[in-house]
Amino acid sequence: MVARPFRPPIKQPVVRLTRQQVRQIDRLAIEKYGIPGIVLMENAAIAATNLACEMLGGDCIGEILILCGGGNNGGDGLAVARHLHNRGSEVVIHLTVDPAQLKADALINFRIAQAMQLPIEQVDLHAIATTSAVLIVDAIFGTGLDQAPRDPFPAIVEVVKKSRVPVLAIDLPSGLDCDTGKPLGACIEATSTITFVAEKAGFANPDGQKYLGQVAVGDIGCPRELIEMVVHS
Repeated sequence: MVARPFRPPIKQPVVRLTRQQVRQIDRLAIEKYGIPGIVLMENAAIAATNLACEMLGGDCIGEILILCGGGNNGGDGLAVARHLHNRGSEVVIHLTVDPAQLKADALINFRIAQAMQLPIEQVDLHAIATTSAVLIVDAIFGTGLDQAPRDPFPAIVEVVKKSRVPVLAIDLPSGLDCDTGKPLGACIEATSTITFVAEKAGFANPDGQKYLGQVAVGDIGCPRELIEMVVHS
């Protein structure tokens, strides 16, 4: 047998999505492929939960503080809380919005968390500053943020930083611009970021590394063909 010469694998270029492309992929996954938004959110939550457990050395034991906003990013956080609870974590959910503002898939996950009697309270700066949590999950703002967040967000960022607790950011650190990789005012500094489908355009900005930490890409079940179509259109 003649040995074949070794050919190193071709390195695929890193795919990075803009805010507009993210919205297009979500819309087409639902409209063209019939994948319900709640399924995409559930898959995102499972990917985030897996990384949270890795950050804790392979288990999810201990208190985990989850900061949830009012959009889909907050819905991801609420779903993550459910999965972490089922794996043995002591989850505490802090909402940064009035629950009455929740809607669609985020509202569904809020109601599930209520039915499971998970601890849910309005965001409390003192509680964050003095938390005994072993991990903070940042699910306040996602890729849709395009302007500086209003109060009390800057104060939340400050107390999270002062807590010195490791932070897992969902999709991207809250306050970071998806397209530029620059903070829109105050911005969470994550230990790790679990982003979905592909990295975001702003992740190419070296200045954003301070906020991103270690980046992992989570699969949420979007068809590969859809991602390729949007990226190359």
